[in-house]
Amino acid sequence: MESLHQLEVIIMLLAVVLALTTIAQKIRIPYPIFLVLGGLALGLVPGLPAVTLHPDLVFLVFLPPILWAAAYFTSLREFRQNLRPISLLAVGLVLATSAGVAFVAHALLPGIGWAEAIALGAIVSPPDAVSATAIGKRLRIPRRIVTILEGESLVNDATALVLYRAAVGAAMSGSFALGHTLFEFVFAALVGVVIGIGVAWLTRWALCATDDGFTQIGVTLLAPYIAWVCGESVHASAVLACVAGGLYLRQSFSGAVSPATRLQARAVWDLLIFILNGVIFILIGLQLGALRDSVPPGQFGPVLIAGAWVSATAILVRLLWVPLAALIPRWLSAKLRARDPMPPWSGLFLISWTGMRGIVTLAAALALPVATSTGVPFPFRAEIILISFTVILATLVLQGLSLPPIIRLLHLREDDGLEQEETLAREHAATAALNRLDQVATENWVSLEQVERVRLRYLQRLERLTKASLAEETTLSSTTESVQRLQYETLTAERMALIDLRDNGTISDEVLHRLEQELDVAALHLGVGERRPGRTHR
Repeated sequence: MESLHQLEVIIMLLAVVLALTTIAQKIRIPYPIFLVLGGLALGLVPGLPAVTLHPDLVFLVFLPPILWAAAYFTSLREFRQNLRPISLLAVGLVLATSAGVAFVAHALLPGIGWAEAIALGAIVSPPDAVSATAIGKRLRIPRRIVTILEGESLVNDATALVLYRAAVGAAMSGSFALGHTLFEFVFAALVGVVIGIGVAWLTRWALCATDDGFTQIGVTLLAPYIAWVCGESVHASAVLACVAGGLYLRQSFSGAVSPATRLQARAVWDLLIFILNGVIFILIGLQLGALRDSVPPGQFGPVLIAGAWVSATAILVRLLWVPLAALIPRWLSAKLRARDPMPPWSGLFLISWTGMRGIVTLAAALALPVATSTGVPFPFRAEIILISFTVILATLVLQGLSLPPIIRLLHLREDDGLEQEETLAREHAATAALNRLDQVATENWVSLEQVERVRLRYLQRLERLTKASLAEETTLSSTTESVQRLQYETLTAERMALIDLRDNGTISDEVLHRLEQELDVAALHLGVGERRPGRTHR
């Protein structure tokens, strides 16, 4: 009966996630923030059963595919180009934030030890990969800023969790060894990366060993969990294992599976990540009801005030660190100044302000041991958990909601570098196809007429690309909406005609599905894939 009750809770949460996500889209609020607020409101409703989030569920079920997918869609080239700022944020800022939060917590909470204070700092120091990916990509900001924020959120968990384990170990045993902590950090990072690359290599081999699309998709779903379990079993960084695996697999995935499998895998992964993100954020909001009863009587208000101070400290340290981390290396290196000039202050401020905490912070707090090695309760465990929850709300909700107006105020816009690269890639691909046509033209399995027919198609494509690039600045901005509307109408007419043929028995469902898929891919390519028939789009 208990398992049946848990299934009912999961079904209810999924229904709430879908409803709140729909409302968030209509009122133009990032859905992760709205889900947290919705979960917070549900947690305050009297009579509803408390939903407790188990940390093992987060670390083993939710995080592996989310980290793997986030790394998979991260450009390795841009990650390497921004490795210096990413490292300064993922390592240096985590340590600086942990130290600042530890000092503030030690001053605000009478009796808390330095080990517990540092553990709190490690818990709240890393901005969350889930939050950065779910919110950052929905805002139209320069690509380099997105890369730095996502890269930081992918790597910083490794630094924070190593420091967290060392601080918890010191609180449990009463001793702290700096040398052992440094060795553990290096070991966890290096072995985690090796495990991730190894799992990704085996995944690529498995993908090449089978031609069945469903099996290939299943392999991709299993890979992050294998990387996580292998990393945890040898006490390496499971986070870096998933990040390294996702980055490595991305480099070979295009050549390992067919186009149809890629389309199917993308749909499966998009749905999975959407569901996991939605459930995670609503679970964050639901935790207040359980946390409220865990704090000693009379301490709820003071702990919330301490949480507000800790939140302010974490935000202030980031606001100070980001410009200094950009200025000092360029001040010390003339070569760096020449190669990478100082970025504009608006971009630095946006990076400084975008530090949303999320599920990793809450899961790490909930994973604190209940008792020390001597059997006494872990000091300030309830207070640390509630303060961590307060930091999540302050950064995710307040900073997240303020990002759109801040971006408008700073006049930050997406750069057109990727669009230019896409045009260049299309021209290069068409030229390569023409060269290949010249090579096969003399072979006996193809006729000259067929070659010329295909050649004409690619020549027309090259001509269209050239005209589009020359006329882009003068005509594209004023005609994009009308052109998209015309393309939407013609594609919809084709789809409706196919459905009529299926309905009157002229074609089978299999033919309809095959041709409809081609139209759907074309609609996505033309930018009208999210429009549905029967609606007017202005």
